[in-house]
Amino acid sequence: MSLEIGNIVQLLDSTLDPKHHRKAEAALRIEEKKPQFCLSLLQIASSDLALKTRLAAALCFKNYIRLNYVDEEGAYKLPQEEVVTIKQELVGLMISSPPSIQTQLGEAISIIADSDFWERWDTLIDDLVGRLSGTDYKITNGVLEVAHSIFVRWRPLFRSNELFTEINHVLSKFGEPFIKMLNVVDQQIDANNDNAAVLKGWFESMSLLIKIFYDLSCQDMPPIVESNLQPVTALLQKYLSYSNPVLVADDDDEATVVENVKSDICEALQLYTTKYDDDFGAHTEPFIQSVWSVLSTTGPEKRFDLLVSKALQFLTAVASSARHAANFSVEGTLQEIVKVVILPNVELRESDIEMFEDEPIEFIRRDLEGSDTDSRRRAATDFLRSLLEKHEMLVTKVVFEYINSYLAQGKTDWKAKDTAIYLFLAIAAKGAVTAAQGVKTVNQYVDVVDFFQNNVAADLMGSADTHPIAKVDAIKYLHNFRSQLTKDQWQTAFQPLIQNLGSDNYVVYTYAAIAVERVLFLTNDAGVHLFSREDIQPFAKDLLEHLFSLVERDTSPAKLQENEFLMRCILRVLIVIKDGVVPIVDGILTHLINITNVIKSNPSNPRFYYYHFEAIGALVRYSSSSVGSQLEARLWEPFSFILKEDVSEFVPYVFQIFSALLELNPTLALPDHYKTLIPVLLGDAIWETRGNVPACSRFLAAILPKVKDAIIAENQILPVLEIFGRLFGSKKTEQNALDVLESIVNSIPSAALDPYFTTILSKLFTKLDKSMSDSFKIRFVRFYHLVSAKGAENGFGADFFVRHANKVTEGVDLFKPIYLNFVLPTTGQFARPVDRKLGVISYTKTLCDSTSFSTLYEKGWGLTCNYLLDLLKNPPQVTSGFGDDVNEADVDDIGFGVGYTPLNTCRRGARDDFADVENVQQWVGAFFKEADRRHNGAIAQYVDKRLQPEAKAALAPYLA
Repeated sequence: MSLEIGNIVQLLDSTLDPKHHRKAEAALRIEEKKPQFCLSLLQIASSDLALKTRLAAALCFKNYIRLNYVDEEGAYKLPQEEVVTIKQELVGLMISSPPSIQTQLGEAISIIADSDFWERWDTLIDDLVGRLSGTDYKITNGVLEVAHSIFVRWRPLFRSNELFTEINHVLSKFGEPFIKMLNVVDQQIDANNDNAAVLKGWFESMSLLIKIFYDLSCQDMPPIVESNLQPVTALLQKYLSYSNPVLVADDDDEATVVENVKSDICEALQLYTTKYDDDFGAHTEPFIQSVWSVLSTTGPEKRFDLLVSKALQFLTAVASSARHAANFSVEGTLQEIVKVVILPNVELRESDIEMFEDEPIEFIRRDLEGSDTDSRRRAATDFLRSLLEKHEMLVTKVVFEYINSYLAQGKTDWKAKDTAIYLFLAIAAKGAVTAAQGVKTVNQYVDVVDFFQNNVAADLMGSADTHPIAKVDAIKYLHNFRSQLTKDQWQTAFQPLIQNLGSDNYVVYTYAAIAVERVLFLTNDAGVHLFSREDIQPFAKDLLEHLFSLVERDTSPAKLQENEFLMRCILRVLIVIKDGVVPIVDGILTHLINITNVIKSNPSNPRFYYYHFEAIGALVRYSSSSVGSQLEARLWEPFSFILKEDVSEFVPYVFQIFSALLELNPTLALPDHYKTLIPVLLGDAIWETRGNVPACSRFLAAILPKVKDAIIAENQILPVLEIFGRLFGSKKTEQNALDVLESIVNSIPSAALDPYFTTILSKLFTKLDKSMSDSFKIRFVRFYHLVSAKGAENGFGADFFVRHANKVTEGVDLFKPIYLNFVLPTTGQFARPVDRKLGVISYTKTLCDSTSFSTLYEKGWGLTCNYLLDLLKNPPQVTSGFGDDVNEADVDDIGFGVGYTPLNTCRRGARDDFADVENVQQWVGAFFKEADRRHNGAIAQYVDKRLQPEAKAALAPYLA
């Protein structure tokens, strides 16, 4: 092993050590700039080193490929010889690797396939087909894993000609071998039915083949399947009913390969029932019987959970189909379905209770967030609701018989009552439970308020001997039906709900926090919140203190950031009380800083720290006008540590909050320690992490006006412009580049910017010529208006722009076509009032003060006046301020280190560069009259000579 590879091995091992992983990752970023780094990783992954090292290499390779294989245009960023070697080696390496490494390399192949398959990797399918083995399941499974990792990409994609071209390419080469392999694997299973080890291997092959069957069919039914539909469905039937004592389960929790194959078959059947019922419908009836048989004979063990869930999802698809719905329209049939299929799968099992007690946060996520999409309860509920859609009255009647029976048992058995409430929730809610308002539409045959008062309310207010799950049921009931209660009803229920935050049970107090947060978010149809600041303010301090005490119960980094629901509730209270937080801001900030100091050593829950930084953002947003310097001073220490140690998950949040502090307090003197960030911003390292770019460019734009004198004195205009150029070179960061450029023009005096402005315009004009995207055109035209509107009084103005535009190409008037073809028509498309206002000011100053337009572009003067009058027909009115909404989207774990998540509490409002101009029409009139006086009546002469009568009449009020 070479010295360089030995060094990479050491660094990979160090990334697995929590104490050294950040330094090791930073060192790997330096290594990855060296030639053949990715090939070294493949060499390590295929070596005989420890599995953990090989796995780290495979993971590093996948992430490296994701960021460094191709650029935005699809061009290779790697040398051609490395690309060729990767494609030659990767498939064989994956096939021969252990499963954990196979997974990472399979994802890498999928990433490469996104850019290269199939035109630039047209040998891949032939390579795979050539490697298929009818005698060695290990080789076959490796090949099928690779194929599945490529084909599975098609599942979420929208239909397009390019997509179908790719699928047809695959089918032309893979279709026949696929059908053949189904038969080969079927024969091998029969031939080895008493050899457990070999049988298991071939069953894994069958599982992969059925997954690929789904992949190949996800967009359209393949012709090869259509012509072989009879044998394919016969094979599916065979394995849906398959049993073999040789493959008996070793563990009640782990599904066997047989159950996995049956789950795969049910998933494929659901697809075919949903998408291809015209062709497949004739084959559906026997599968309904087979799936019913599976459900009727499957026990409650956890290993069957996925199979039961997929089987129920197939029946849900059948029940939703007009062609098959009649199968479920008879009362006796529905009673049998509820008794045999629904009830056993909605009742709480011992494993659920164990999760409630031992893994409470996992219980909550599965139960409430929908991460239980493959749980029995969720699948049974979806099946019941699909039946309800078609037969509402009948299903309600049948289910209520069981609900009443369980309620009677529930007087002495909390489990029975849990089932009753769960069944009621399942049939009472129509449609999805929305994140914003819970259940919007209710079954017409039930009364949710009456049911709550008679059967549920007592558990909400129950004593200590009420079972915690009964309390959770009561809270969840309120949470789901929150928009069905009136304000008066909620005022009765709200205090008992808050009291449950004091429970000793983790799930109870977390559910209470979830429900409180959602009720505080709840609005009526007019968008008015149900609970106002006045409703919450009296007890907000105590509520927040209690929530923080729950978060900080266990101060180990992993446990403290485990429960994002508590932090989300803290955030919501802060948003509701707004500047009511000012009297208690010191205590709240202390908690938030303490939490930051704990979790910065090991960020592990992106949802938690997203809400955490949103909460800090809420303090900045609502209290910085009165305590801005206090916030800035106290946040500096923890935040500067994050930047110094490059806690990459937090850096974008820190710069967003710093930006908000600067933007919300424009008159606040810049503390000296902020100036220490300038060298960081002007260096390369901070910009190399993609997730930093939006936040850092915003911070640079915010700090430039406050450090402009130092930037000029220290000759740092060029480094700032180089950052603009760097960001402008990529489509993904083009808008960030223009934010920086606008700040440069707003901050740096024209005399200092003059030597660089022609080069800036050259870059913009090149992009304008090549990229006709609407977003860039609008930003370019806004930039023109900013320069023009700053006017000659600041050394800018239209003439400044004209002079530099016409220096870009010697002897060519570039300004005229750009003004006529882009500036004038695009300004009329401005949607934001702040941009339309900028256009009005720019046009007005051009008409009144531009020498170029008074002499060189006489027709342009008249045109500009007409476009100004068009803008003034609907004079822009700019309002400042923020809405109350906070981003509800979950933070995806994939965003670690590279993602950027905007903080809505720090969201920047539209910047008004001329906030002193309040009434646009009055300002235009005053400016015209003053300019006419200043130019000895020249403006009135231009109006008389250059405008048509209608335009003169429209402009007259402004000159009167």
